[in-house]
Amino acid sequence: MAPAFATRKPVATSSVVTSMTVNGEPIRYRLNPDTPLLWALRDASNLTGTKYGCDSADCGSCTVIVDGRAVLSCVVTIAALEGAEVVTIEGLASGRAHPLQQAWAAEQVTQCGRCDPGFITALAALMRSSPDPTSDELDALPNRCRCGAGPRILRAVSGAAKAGRPQR
Repeated sequence: MAPAFATRKPVATSSVVTSMTVNGEPIRYRLNPDTPLLWALRDASNLTGTKYGCDSADCGSCTVIVDGRAVLSCVVTIAALEGAEVVTIEGLASGRAHPLQQAWAAEQVTQCGRCDPGFITALAALMRSSPDPTSDELDALPNRCRCGAGPRILRAVSGAAKAGRPQR
């Protein structure tokens, strides 16, 4: 049986207005409050960089940053985020690519691309609090790459960490 939101069938409750900030812009969603953030971003805001992967918090493809923390957008409702600050892959950097995106490209991490936005946003949130994450911190991320890009992802994180360190 497919998850209810995978098929995008309307839920039989009324819609309300939920307000939050997405990529620095105030947004008011007039949707069912039980709508997962993933579908509000993709369908109502046309921010399709956040990917649908599993609908069960198993893969991390849908990771966004909410109030500075990595959150799986497939399992958090918009009602739970009233007043929150949300950052998607589209809002991660302004003007030029984020250092993680630059390192990702330099290491040629991308294979199928399904996990890239979620990984990059989860790593960006982690690296704000831990600029040079340990292997234990990286292993604790819920994000998974089924294509086997793990070694290149680790090199990209290392490259982004080095790029973020002050030069002597």
